Amino acid sequence: MGKEDFALHETMDTHELLNLKTVGLLKSKLMQGVVFDQDLRKLLQKNVDMTVTDIKELQRLYSYAKTE
Repeated sequence: MGKEDFALHETMDTHELLNLKTVGLLKSKLMQGVVFDQDLRKLLQKNVDMTVTDIKELQRLYSYAKTE
């Protein structure tokens, strides 16, 4: 992606995706504490790892967002 700024709707979409991923990450982390099945715990950890990667990418993209 180039150094152009996002349009306002792209900024809002990126913000909404970032919020969705953050809530999903919180939910997965909390569920890990109450799950006893090891296979399910591994799936939750995999989801956490992937979500952290997604959030980092969205934060990088957010630097192109218009704030004014």
